[in-house]
Amino acid sequence: MSLLKHVGTIGGLTMVSRLAGMAREMIFSRVLGASAVTDAWFQAFIIPNVFRRLFAEGAFSAAFVPMFSKRLHGDGGIEDARSFSDDVLSVFLPVLILLCAIFELVMPGVIWLLGDGARDPATFAMEVDFARIMFPYILLVSLVTLFTGMLNSVSRFAPGASFPIILNVILVVALLFGDYAMSAWGWTATQVGYSQAWAVTAGGVVQLAWLYYWTRVEGFRPKLLWPRITPEVKRLSIIALPAAIGGGAYQINTLVQLYFLNQLAEGSVSYMNYADRLNQLPLGIIGIALSTAILPTLSKFVGSRNKEGADRIQSDAIELSMLLTIPAAVALAICATPFVTMIFQGGRFGAEDAAVAGGVLAALVLGLPAYVLVKVLVPNFYARTDTRTPVYAAFISLIVFVALNFAIVTDFGVVGVAYASVIGAWINVGYLYIVLVRRGYYSIPLALIGRIARQLLAAAAMGLALFYARDLLTGWYAAGLFARLAALAVLVACSAIVYFGVAFAVGAVDRQRIAALTKRKDP
Repeated sequence: MSLLKHVGTIGGLTMVSRLAGMAREMIFSRVLGASAVTDAWFQAFIIPNVFRRLFAEGAFSAAFVPMFSKRLHGDGGIEDARSFSDDVLSVFLPVLILLCAIFELVMPGVIWLLGDGARDPATFAMEVDFARIMFPYILLVSLVTLFTGMLNSVSRFAPGASFPIILNVILVVALLFGDYAMSAWGWTATQVGYSQAWAVTAGGVVQLAWLYYWTRVEGFRPKLLWPRITPEVKRLSIIALPAAIGGGAYQINTLVQLYFLNQLAEGSVSYMNYADRLNQLPLGIIGIALSTAILPTLSKFVGSRNKEGADRIQSDAIELSMLLTIPAAVALAICATPFVTMIFQGGRFGAEDAAVAGGVLAALVLGLPAYVLVKVLVPNFYARTDTRTPVYAAFISLIVFVALNFAIVTDFGVVGVAYASVIGAWINVGYLYIVLVRRGYYSIPLALIGRIARQLLAAAAMGLALFYARDLLTGWYAAGLFARLAALAVLVACSAIVYFGVAFAVGAVDRQRIAALTKRKDP
């Protein structure tokens, strides 16, 4: 199967998930707005969500998939692979249960550390309750990750890419019920927040059942054994822990962000969340899809010492990612407030809220290409079982992020937090690339640099067109549903036509390479 088809499968389902998530946030903003309740809910949701992204979209797969694939395709075949996965599951589950138990006990301290400021006792209690209700989701989604890794090893990407859709659907249903309960039974925003928190854990149960079903369809029979820390399980743990830190710099920054956001005015956590929802759309569809798709192939090429093949896969991933990410970043930056207005404004989320969230989005997307490139470059290290280098890159990025926040957060507020994250992300990707070059792992070919430069030219032309087009539709952004959809369609169509038209005209797209990606089979 071609790289493009792998990316299309994962990216297509991830896009459906992100769109479902967008629908969830649209309803959420209208039902609950941006308030102390939404800040508390988003903060509580971020805690398990950070762990989900660290494991489901990075560390565990990066460590587990190559080890599981080696056994599956080796002399031992499926029986050897089953034995390895059962050993991992039998150790993994007790550790997760212990982790959940510890965090449930110390959650008040965790919430206090993330805020580090005077809070209303009722608000603080609500934040702790929300976090305790949602935290078991980590246990459920980590098991989902184990099953996803098994399925990815046999190139069954769809179930693992689709499971986030389930959670979004359940949360949307819970929100609609909460909205009805507020109007019919007089529920408060706090009560709706509690119902949403319980819906997260319920969604995790359904997700686990979904992935368990597909592992059985593929012939795997996961079962619990008496825990044994075998040499291979120990090796997996040694690889996965630093990989979580190295590959999850964006998520670690997200968690650290909470500390600084909690020092700012009420609603800051919510504004960052709404902006990040739009930022995550291309990041998830492009970055995560490519990262997941190229790791097995890179591992094969590196294992067989086929540097030409490994370089080709890495270049393909960079070219595809930048071809789609650069225009997305430019469009979101120029039309940040219109997009936020069209998607989120309404109900308890007013024009002032949209303006603040739009400013945050305009800053945040400046780092979008860097976030995606980190996802694309890190697998080159994982394929060589080198998890230390991404860790170093992540720590350097994190130190810069924290230092910048202390320096600018007072003057720039929530937008300053976004800028600090952007600068940290670019430092992360710069460090990773320099190490790749110095070690002889990979260097960007001049031809690819030329095409990326042309992509930037095409994106500049698109940005200029959007700059004028956005002002022509000002009255539509906060109008009725059909007017908003029409304005959104016009802006998207304008972006696509100008960008890809100019890109093809100036040679930013290598048509032969795209054709080869479509036809080529992975060895």
